Amino acid sequence: MALFSSCACCVPRRQFLTGGLATAAAAAALGTCRASAQALAIKQPGQRIDVHHHFLPPQYMKEEHERISGFTHGAVPASKLLSWTPSQSLEIMEQNGIATAIASVTTPGPWFGDVAAARRLSRMWNDYAAEQIRTYPHRYGLFAVVTPPDTDGSLKEIEYALDTLKADGIGLLSSYDGKYLGDASFAPVLAELNRRGALVYVHPTVAACCANILPSIIPQMVEFPFDTTRTIVSLIVNGALIKYPNIRFIFSHGGGTMPMLAGRLVDTLSHRPDAKEVMPNGLPAELRKLYYDTANAATPGPMAALRAMAPLDHILFGTDYPFVSVAEGVNDLGEDSLSAAERAAIDRSNALALLPRLQG
Repeated sequence: MALFSSCACCVPRRQFLTGGLATAAAAAALGTCRASAQALAIKQPGQRIDVHHHFLPPQYMKEEHERISGFTHGAVPASKLLSWTPSQSLEIMEQNGIATAIASVTTPGPWFGDVAAARRLSRMWNDYAAEQIRTYPHRYGLFAVVTPPDTDGSLKEIEYALDTLKADGIGLLSSYDGKYLGDASFAPVLAELNRRGALVYVHPTVAACCANILPSIIPQMVEFPFDTTRTIVSLIVNGALIKYPNIRFIFSHGGGTMPMLAGRLVDTLSHRPDAKEVMPNGLPAELRKLYYDTANAATPGPMAALRAMAPLDHILFGTDYPFVSVAEGVNDLGEDSLSAAERAAIDRSNALALLPRLQG
């Protein structure tokens, strides 16, 4: 299955408009591509809601080119990432019965220590995603990107994203500058998200400590799941889940390695002096509060571990498009011992409980 369509609108806009075509011809061709993509958008959709679906805005990708090229994305070459368009996303959604996808940023994201650049790139990404939501109503939602190391910028972008763009939630990475989300420096951002009762989607990245531990292995294979696990532990042991109970956290990839380590952590963390303060009902209760998506975690083994840790209604369908095969993720869920009602809950109704605007 091709992840990238051959439509002319997949060509970067600048290249398309400077390719020797007359202005009228270029406009007509762009209009044809846009109509084709919109035809996909209004075709009778499936029922699935994909909460782990990445947008790669062309201008954002061009400006991030050096950092993205230096960050290995597995089997997807940088040239493919740089030529991404919404029409490709809609095509994959149609092929796999996905009614709506909630767009989020992927690692490395817009934070690299430059406050001005982070603010500009975050706004660029969020505005682009919001434009696609307006262009293709009901097909997309938005987990808007903010950069927590920049407290003031993040607070302003949260206000803009939730109040002006009407984003469905906020997207964070698992760590920034070696600090995990439970770190005290991120408290003002979490406090505002808690005040708003925000839905917060957390995608893993690679901490500076661990990018080259296994030089021949791409970090997605091992480091991503562990970074997710570390940030969940950070939120728990620093008391953030107790301090900010109104935040509804969704964690990628079935919670990383947390389903396998939960039993080990129950015994270890229960001996902490502050255990009763940060986990008044025990670690399992804190883990059951969280939501988890099925991207890269839908095969029988990981799903069995996830279901032992999390209630069924906290498991959400996710694909990790465009970095993995969406069809394989859909098929993997079909191999699990799920009833039709359980599968329908994961595919759609669990997400609707968090995103009621998608009803109907």
